[in-house]
Amino acid sequence: MLTEDILCKRFNVSKTVFNYVTKIEKEIKEKYFEQIEKIREYNQFKVISAMQEHKLDYTNFYWNTGYGYDDVGREKAEKIFASVFHTEDALVRPSIASGTHALYLTLSAILKYGDEVIAISGRPYDTLLTVLGEEGNEPCNLKEAGIIYKEIPLYNNDIDWESAIKSVTMKTKLLMIQRSTGYSFRPALTISKIKTAIEKIREVYPNIYIMVDNCYGEFVDEFEPSDVGADVIIGSLIKNPGGGISLSGGYVAGKKVIIDRIANRLTAPGVGKEIGLTFGTTRNTLQGLFFAPHIVSEALKGALLFGGVFSSLGFEITPTLEDGRSDIVQAIKFNNSDMVIKICEAIQSSSPVDSHVSPIPWDMPGYTNQVIMASGAFVSGSSIELSADAPMRPPYIAYIQGGLFYDHAKLGVMLSLQKMMEFEEIKNKI
Repeated sequence: MLTEDILCKRFNVSKTVFNYVTKIEKEIKEKYFEQIEKIREYNQFKVISAMQEHKLDYTNFYWNTGYGYDDVGREKAEKIFASVFHTEDALVRPSIASGTHALYLTLSAILKYGDEVIAISGRPYDTLLTVLGEEGNEPCNLKEAGIIYKEIPLYNNDIDWESAIKSVTMKTKLLMIQRSTGYSFRPALTISKIKTAIEKIREVYPNIYIMVDNCYGEFVDEFEPSDVGADVIIGSLIKNPGGGISLSGGYVAGKKVIIDRIANRLTAPGVGKEIGLTFGTTRNTLQGLFFAPHIVSEALKGALLFGGVFSSLGFEITPTLEDGRSDIVQAIKFNNSDMVIKICEAIQSSSPVDSHVSPIPWDMPGYTNQVIMASGAFVSGSSIELSADAPMRPPYIAYIQGGLFYDHAKLGVMLSLQKMMEFEEIKNKI
């Protein structure tokens, strides 16, 4: 068999590992892949419909210089994103450096001195804690600007909307939900859970702003948080919606009054969305969006294979295979720092780029612990390409995401298991 030959001879995968992964793969394909394909198909038609609705044409890929006035392609891209996410408006720019940057822009645009923001999905992702001023004491954080922050823990991996409602005060301006796992060990919040929480909160506080960090979640479901009542959603173009070819950037989609404020924060009051060069990225941004439903489906299949293989070996994973998935992340708890390093080394070695490099833990900006990251990507830092990262702290959880093609994720699984065979407790189970 040619596939077995190249994996065993070129990548040094043992026949034992090949057969073990192939067995798990067969079980997962039969049980889970059909539903992923149904979601992919719906989202693909949704994206095509939005592009046709706004009459995307080839000339929209041209761009100008200077201030970027009258960039029709930029304007059309933002209309297309708004249509895809069913929002009034959107801001889609290469100058938004990351998902964290998009969140910071949004929070600082909406909130003023003395306003309060409440995270109702528990402790946010590490980099956002720095933005909020909860960690690091970096200049220009939101606490320094007089913004009040508090958080409500999740209850049984669900939003505790009753406590959220009770926690609202006269100063509360915005409620914040993080859809994805982040560096916690929980399943991502499903759209149905987000919908229930928003509906319950709206019954009591119909005018309070609700923001959802949508990173890693786009196109995992037929619906997005903006379909179930979120006022504004945020994401990175080098994650799901960029389809693996966007070179940089982020998006914010939501109510026009919010987008106008964020645009003024990004550029300057009075010019807002009317300026800002795209530097020729509009083609990549929109073609990436076109690819995104398919690419996300490939990443989900890869996540299932990682989860299936390592859960069969006795490791605790989240989400489990039976959980409803709401992001592309597969978390595996190793309780062993050496194992975390080994799996990151294996994923790096499976990469098309920098496969010869060995990842090591380092002091990554914005994080309180050292972080190890494996990412041999065509776009630096792209989390929709196969990657893995882990904060070097107990219980030593590796977070695996991405994979532009399922075959690449499958290679990553096999090389990871091959590395794990160095540990006797794993070798004895296969």
